[in-house]
Amino acid sequence: MFYFTNIVPFLCKFATMKILILAATSSEVLSEKFTDCDILISGIGMINACFELTTYLKKNLPDLIINIGVAGSFNKEIPLGQVLEVSNDCFSEIGVQDKNRFLNLNEIGFDVITNFKYPKETKLVQARGITVNTVHGEKKSINEIFNRLNPDVESMEGAAFMMVAQKCNIRFMQIRAISNYVEERNKENWDLDLAISNLNIELRNIINNL
Repeated sequence: MFYFTNIVPFLCKFATMKILILAATSSEVLSEKFTDCDILISGIGMINACFELTTYLKKNLPDLIINIGVAGSFNKEIPLGQVLEVSNDCFSEIGVQDKNRFLNLNEIGFDVITNFKYPKETKLVQARGITVNTVHGEKKSINEIFNRLNPDVESMEGAAFMMVAQKCNIRFMQIRAISNYVEERNKENWDLDLAISNLNIELRNIINNL
């Protein structure tokens, strides 16, 4: 009886916790492993992520949203396939060009939040991300964004998802696996299979340990 009465609250807590997994593409989430979660495929890009997640939240209220996907790394010391928790992300392109300078909206007098953070949720290595409309693939633009923001990784949805979750006051986390390095585009150097496999293993571990 002692064991029964102590395990029931734990089981009830897990059973009632509603988790949404958000991914840009169906290839990034192995859905057969996550039948205990809702899965939302948004499509690629920040606009799709905002629209699809907001539409979902009109009818559903999850306790936790986990955004998963592959990402490019600016740091070649991070091995391909490593899974990271992106706990700091921003819209890197929202602003104005002032001759040879980029100014974000705050620097030109607008009170707009374009950077999003949350406390560490997992045991994974923490990373700083940027969210872009165009992935970097040219040396000059790579150097410029690295010198300006010093990001670890880039994706096309992260900050958009974080903005929606934060505005809706829903707990969230962003988990990314490194599929390639941010360099002149060469898909022969990518390892999508390894990144997606490791991503889903870590995601299952995270959910099991909530």
